[in-house]
Amino acid sequence: MNKLEDIVSLCKRRGFIFPGSDIYGGMAGTWDYGPLGVSLKRNIMNEWWNYFVENRDEVYGIDAAILMNPRTWEASGHTATFADPLVECKECKSRFRADKIADGISEAVTTEEFLATHTKCPVCGKENWGPIRKFNMMFTTHVGAVLPDDEAEIANKNIAYLRPETAQGIFVNYKNVLDTFYPNLPFGLAQQGKAFRNEISPRDFILRDRECSQMEIEYFVKPDTWEENFEEMRKLQRDFLENHMGLNSDNLHEYEVPEKDRAHYSRRTVDFMFDYPNGEEELMGLAYRTDFDLVNIQRESGKSMEYRDKNTGEVFIPHIIEPSIGVERLFLAVISTAYIEDEINGEKRTVLKLSENLAPYKFCVSPLLKNKPELVAKAKEVYQLLRAKYGNVTWDDSGNIGKRYRKQDEIGTPKCVVIDFDTLENDTVTIRDRDTTDQIRVSIKEL
Repeated sequence: MNKLEDIVSLCKRRGFIFPGSDIYGGMAGTWDYGPLGVSLKRNIMNEWWNYFVENRDEVYGIDAAILMNPRTWEASGHTATFADPLVECKECKSRFRADKIADGISEAVTTEEFLATHTKCPVCGKENWGPIRKFNMMFTTHVGAVLPDDEAEIANKNIAYLRPETAQGIFVNYKNVLDTFYPNLPFGLAQQGKAFRNEISPRDFILRDRECSQMEIEYFVKPDTWEENFEEMRKLQRDFLENHMGLNSDNLHEYEVPEKDRAHYSRRTVDFMFDYPNGEEELMGLAYRTDFDLVNIQRESGKSMEYRDKNTGEVFIPHIIEPSIGVERLFLAVISTAYIEDEINGEKRTVLKLSENLAPYKFCVSPLLKNKPELVAKAKEVYQLLRAKYGNVTWDDSGNIGKRYRKQDEIGTPKCVVIDFDTLENDTVTIRDRDTTDQIRVSIKEL
């Protein structure tokens, strides 16, 4: 597996990802996506949406607000339980998430368990720790007009949270969809959107950050069918990751999360783990949430969350299967898999072997020489033809043709189309393949 720093360097050098607000010194846990990063990220998200929503009759899309009534997070348990174990070094005052700096402990670690690991501070190297404290990861904000002398009132009445997950936006719209579409069970509600988590120690590039994009489905099922629906969704997730994202099956591992490490709402969770450059980390989760969320909403809101079966008349609260994935984690898995360093004719090169459905550009069009007006004019004609047909096509006439090839290899463009003097004679062009570097001539009409 490639080194993470090589991938980070490529991402910044070629305009995939930049440190957030870098010009002002940056902000830990935030990242900005450049032109190529935006394109790759959108392609990933579109593939997920097509696979899990557009190509399924029983899954519907929604887009809920980021700011929600604070009662949402009280009913879901987030205000009470959405916390990480924080520990502070007494020597240098650095703060860390305890279960990420010590081996063999979970998020439920106690102070005694942590101290027994004899972990040294990653900053100063000392072993002098304070007690474990629970740190709620939700960002708080205030809604409405604010005056300096209103602070006490604001703290009690105007508080709001940036959502830490997209799932609750789906749950609060379950009844809206039921009343307007009344779909048959099983059915799913899908959402893509931003989520915010005040991570204690963001790290590992985009793997653990404070602002991320999530893609989630809440799949509503009959209580006695949850196991078969869970298994079906598990197979779909693996198929999507391997055959649509191009991830190597050898780098994917399914982990049955033990009860003590599961979220408070989950009766069963399977995490899809991935071998990232920095080690194995969670990529995608699949949780059986039972009726936990709908029961809580029914209790807190006083509104019925029951479903009436159209055929049998049976009335019950559906149970929920939840496949969830962070876009940034999937982005890093895709680009880590695609990143290759090889040698062509004795010359080393870096190449992103992205599949065509994900690559930021499908084609790069170039005139062999940019100082020959007739070649440039013909190349522009081909460029416009391909752009109208495929959309994501780029133009490059900088440097010699070899340097253009190397640049396009690095950003993952599958095919380079070169217009030369033979093109002017017979309307054929040279197509160069990114992965093999083989070149063939084809008619412009065949492009």
